[in-house]
Amino acid sequence: MGMSAAAAKPILYSYFRSSCSWRVRIALALKGISYDLVPVNLVKDGGQQFSAEFKALNPMQQVPALKIDGITLSQSLAIIHYLEETRPNPRLLPQDPKKRAQVRMVADHIASGIQPLQHWSRFYSTLLDATVWGMKFKVDMGPYPTITRINKALLELEAFKVSHPSQQPDTPAELQA
Repeated sequence: MGMSAAAAKPILYSYFRSSCSWRVRIALALKGISYDLVPVNLVKDGGQQFSAEFKALNPMQQVPALKIDGITLSQSLAIIHYLEETRPNPRLLPQDPKKRAQVRMVADHIASGIQPLQHWSRFYSTLLDATVWGMKFKVDMGPYPTITRINKALLELEAFKVSHPSQQPDTPAELQA
């Protein structure tokens, strides 16, 4: 007998440069969930997310997608909420409903309010990651000491290091840190 779908190791379909994928990689790392990674290159071959194989897996044709517990989930925040509900330790969200709602509000705003706008997406990703990707856009971080401090502190955490875009199996050699 093979492993049941529920007991199988989760599979994350991810692109090294996708901030949405990074968000899920961080959550998996913080929760200590080991997974297999399947790279989906959003640029190569006209975009591997458009392949029939990937479309069958995720009709939205976007990364990340996570195969876990016999289901396939897409949308980073939905994936993170599922992980939080099914694997509550360690907690990523506050226990207090009011604080949890505020965290979700900020996360939703970033995911659906800021990110889709290319200009803001670049601005936001630059602010939150003044490392490999942030330097590309040459933004002066002087006016943003809080974001700089948070970014520096987060990048000290093992979960952020192992999930970083520069550390992924599909990261091109010249972008690896």
